[in-house]
Amino acid sequence: MRYSSILGWLSLLGLALTAYLVFAWAPIEQAMGFVQKIMYIHVPSVLVCYAAFFISFLASIGYLWKREEKFDVTAYAAAEVGVIFCGLTLVTGAIWGRPTWNTYWTWDARLTTTLILFLIFVGYLLLRRFVEYSDQQARFAAVIAIIGFLDIPLIHQAVTWWRTLHQTSTLFSKKAGVIDDPLKWMLYLSIFVFYLLFAYLLAKRVELENRERALKRLLANAD
Repeated sequence: MRYSSILGWLSLLGLALTAYLVFAWAPIEQAMGFVQKIMYIHVPSVLVCYAAFFISFLASIGYLWKREEKFDVTAYAAAEVGVIFCGLTLVTGAIWGRPTWNTYWTWDARLTTTLILFLIFVGYLLLRRFVEYSDQQARFAAVIAIIGFLDIPLIHQAVTWWRTLHQTSTLFSKKAGVIDDPLKWMLYLSIFVFYLLFAYLLAKRVELENRERALKRLLANAD
């Protein structure tokens, strides 16, 4: 059995177990009620999004430095998966925000900087999809990925630097009792499973991109 297949099955089983525990075991948070359960999608999506764009950032630097195609493939694949989870972050955040802030969207500093991150990498994907592949295209895309990643520290610090509706991190807070243990351990499990899913999607996307490029080279040589 291939490595990616093992990751796929582990991700599927992990998601099923997590979904069951979220509704059957994890208690309902007293202040926010049932809607708080969306945290088990929202927070892992944020962390996976950051990880994906960080990999794209590193791979883009690697491509600009070494000009090796494997770095470009990894950067492209990671950015594509990152956009999925960044979009999921925005959607689940809006759903969570409706009962909490009485609106789906507000031009809050953290929300706005997250939207900017999403749009930068959507632009990155449009460039990769609709501009013919070349070294120049790959270099330009690498620069966009590097610039886009630099928005992540702004997102992280937004709740500190500006007046914002978004709460500070409870997961990594040093204060005791910020999040109850059952909620915390449920969140840890969700994060772990989402990282498994991310690893699977990234591996499959890299594999698919390598096959697509190999096919294009084969067709070009045939002509």
